[in-house]
Amino acid sequence: MKVGVVTNKFIISTIRFDGDFHLCEGLEVRKNITKSPFGYKPIGDVTSNIYCPGIFRRNYTKSGVPFLGGGDIQKAELNSGKFLRKKTTPNYESLQVPKGCTLVTCGGTIGDTVFANDLLAQCWCSQHIMRVIPSDIKEGMLYAYLASKYGHLLLTTNTYGSVIPTLNASNISSLPIPNFPIEFQEEIDSLIQQSAKLRVESTDALGKAIKLFEAVIGKSQVNLGYNSKRISFKSISTRFCRFDSQYQIGKSQLSKFNKTMKIGDLAARIFVGNRGKRNYVSKGVPFLSSSDMMLANPLRSPKNISKNTPSLSEMIVNEGDILISRSGTVSNTIIVGKNLSGVAVSEHAMRLVIDKSKIAPEYVFAYFMTDHGQDALKILPYGSVIVTLGEDFLADVDLPILDEDTYTQIVKLIQEYISKADESVALENSAIDKVEQEIEKWNN
Repeated sequence: MKVGVVTNKFIISTIRFDGDFHLCEGLEVRKNITKSPFGYKPIGDVTSNIYCPGIFRRNYTKSGVPFLGGGDIQKAELNSGKFLRKKTTPNYESLQVPKGCTLVTCGGTIGDTVFANDLLAQCWCSQHIMRVIPSDIKEGMLYAYLASKYGHLLLTTNTYGSVIPTLNASNISSLPIPNFPIEFQEEIDSLIQQSAKLRVESTDALGKAIKLFEAVIGKSQVNLGYNSKRISFKSISTRFCRFDSQYQIGKSQLSKFNKTMKIGDLAARIFVGNRGKRNYVSKGVPFLSSSDMMLANPLRSPKNISKNTPSLSEMIVNEGDILISRSGTVSNTIIVGKNLSGVAVSEHAMRLVIDKSKIAPEYVFAYFMTDHGQDALKILPYGSVIVTLGEDFLADVDLPILDEDTYTQIVKLIQEYISKADESVALENSAIDKVEQEIEKWNN
């Protein structure tokens, strides 16, 4: 419990009576920002506009412009599976994302920030995402400032709402920002712009690998909606004796290929991490949930668990491991690069460790990112309340084996995808770290 003394004058000036506001760290950050040797301004003075679209009825379609919510914009893959069309979307212009602006989540989850690169500029975003458009400040500088721990504390200071926390444009506009020197702004902006470019190139490499794979195996014919089909008792008895229609019908609808190998025959190990109690500490081993691992920059502000956590070695992931979300939401897949190697991941992510002497893990990952590979995973879960993916079912998945030339091209593209994604994260974190270090100089 936190306790503090607040003057009547300050309460009247802020018109806020809630303790969460008056005791938050963001107020102390505000004071520290005013100590800037460069002076400071309200964010509203260095931006041309701060806005979010109004509430509207959404008519989702099977194709069109990708539509993202607050929980989607920070993910590495900007694919919510939802699309809108101009003809059926009123005032769609307000949903567009100006390239180079900073996106800030402003409803429910508050203060998460993303730099709008070329990919986000091709999407529409919901009313829970504020667009902060810079004018008298470098684009990357504004983003790095708001993405820093100090920027996040400032953004979360002025939230209001008893049920759903909310942040409005005037809250952001009134926040202070130092008058950083132009040389410093250019340095930070360069790092953020390079990071954004690499993120686009990384995503492009992944897309090429998927298209190359699907050019051979085609699109999946699995229908996970309502459908019916006769399945023989013999088929049921040879498929783990499962009687659920999603698995049996889905399995029969998966395409058959000339040459395949079972994932279990290619794996060195398939397992689930430690399910023990987690002891969170300020400094320790970074810990990610199965949702965190899907973020573009998951190590910006992770939780940490004690190095003395029982069976910690079973939670640590290594370069080349393939992680698949296994409960609740099933089929979200990532491959571990240098950035996440040595990080602990929760038991809700299945570990697939490929025997590299048999096949490249990059190739297996590419298959699971295809339409066909995703459906091969989505038919596997079982459970009536919380669906779960089991190790035996993952091991039974058939992996199409393509010709040597296609195989080599796919592996190279996925390696490019991993390396550029890692470099993008490193550059972004470097820029944000520099901003935090500069601010800390004034307070020491």
